[in-house]
Amino acid sequence: MTTPDLPSDDRRARLRAADADRELVHEILSAAMAGGNLSPAEYEERAGKAVMAKTFGDLDELTDDLPVAQLGVALPTWPVVDTTRGTRVTGRADSPAIVRHRLAIMSGSELKGTAPVAGHLSATAIMGGVEIDLREVEFTEPVLTIQCVAIMGGVDITVPEDVTVDVGGLGIMGGFGGANATGAPGAPTVRVTGLALMGGVDVKRKPVDE
Repeated sequence: MTTPDLPSDDRRARLRAADADRELVHEILSAAMAGGNLSPAEYEERAGKAVMAKTFGDLDELTDDLPVAQLGVALPTWPVVDTTRGTRVTGRADSPAIVRHRLAIMSGSELKGTAPVAGHLSATAIMGGVEIDLREVEFTEPVLTIQCVAIMGGVDITVPEDVTVDVGGLGIMGGFGGANATGAPGAPTVRVTGLALMGGVDVKRKPVDE
């Protein structure tokens, strides 16, 4: 099933927030209470939620109805994911939803959509197929190494056209397909390696909107 394209605001809302982001929200809430925009009870409720907030979307909900620009607090410099500007490292390596493995034994497995991927991803296809589409994923590290094992099976990998690609590995009555390529400055690097035994690993570069 194809995952629909998400607007950049939705992609941003999924990013993990840091302690500095939560502290900034506390400053905004304190200023709002001092200015009469929030009652003490409302401040206490929102401040408690800010402590537990995990994503930028959680924090946005606490400040969306406040006149932040008039409170005398510096506006947050939270990251905005703009897919039109190319592929970037946007996720957090400690995300609980991070993807590290894909396995297909006499079956199929796929990785698509906006899931965060670790710096090392294993893809094993034994008499089956693994399909990995990295065009919308959240890269958590500058270099993503995909360790492939294709035994009488196949691993198909699609990467954004602006990333650096390094394809290598051992083929025995099988092989690795896809050319090495240099990507745009600031874009991640995808390294593909492993073993293809009577199977194949194929790497393709495609635009995000294709």
